[in-house]
Amino acid sequence: MMALTTHILDIAHGRPAASVQVQLFSIDEAGTRTQLREDWTNDDGRLNVPMLHADQLKAGEYEMLFFIGNYFASIEQAPADEPRFLQHVCIRFGISAPEEHYHIPLLISPWGYQTYRGS
Repeated sequence: MMALTTHILDIAHGRPAASVQVQLFSIDEAGTRTQLREDWTNDDGRLNVPMLHADQLKAGEYEMLFFIGNYFASIEQAPADEPRFLQHVCIRFGISAPEEHYHIPLLISPWGYQTYRGS
């Protein structure tokens, strides 16, 4: 399936990150961001539908914005320091081959994150 998808895993608690708000933007040559989509992850840390379907994939620069501070605030028992160390994770990436599948996994903790181009 050719599409743009994402998956968020909470490595601090060893589980998928549910109910995380995710926004997708396209970035034009002048650096202007245009929001294309907004969604929330399901109980498996995935979106129910791709951020972009095959017919929507175009070469260019994009940005995914993950609202992980809200996620950690919703699952933690004790109040955290404010502001949180990581409130948002912003991943800017390029699509050069729109005929291929692009998957953006995000591994998160309150103190760090990791991403890569998945399959």
